[in-house]
Amino acid sequence: MASSLKKAPLVGVILILLASHGFIHLASGAGECGKTPINSAAASLTPCLGASKSKTAKVPPVCCSRISALLATSPKCLCAVLLSPLAKQAGINPAVAITVPKRCNIKKRPAGKKCGRYVLP
Repeated sequence: MASSLKKAPLVGVILILLASHGFIHLASGAGECGKTPINSAAASLTPCLGASKSKTAKVPPVCCSRISALLATSPKCLCAVLLSPLAKQAGINPAVAITVPKRCNIKKRPAGKKCGRYVLP
């Protein structure tokens, strides 16, 4: 009995890892980011995490440069990242996150285009 109680946390961790693997696998199948897996594209935007959760958070310059580079190479990838299960897991608010390019003063942003049910500012 005591032995099975010691194994319960390990089983829980394994189940969480398996479930998160499923989310990452779903996200990486999107294809909007070209040859770059969507989870890699999302990881490159880690400096934007705070700004994508709160409209009042300051957007770090490194975030702006990465958003700018992503929009220049693959504009559809930004929406794919923002609406992915991985972003949802990270607590990203898509309605706030889509304001980041504007808050960065990026001139060539996809203004007026839809990002799922959200409209990019």
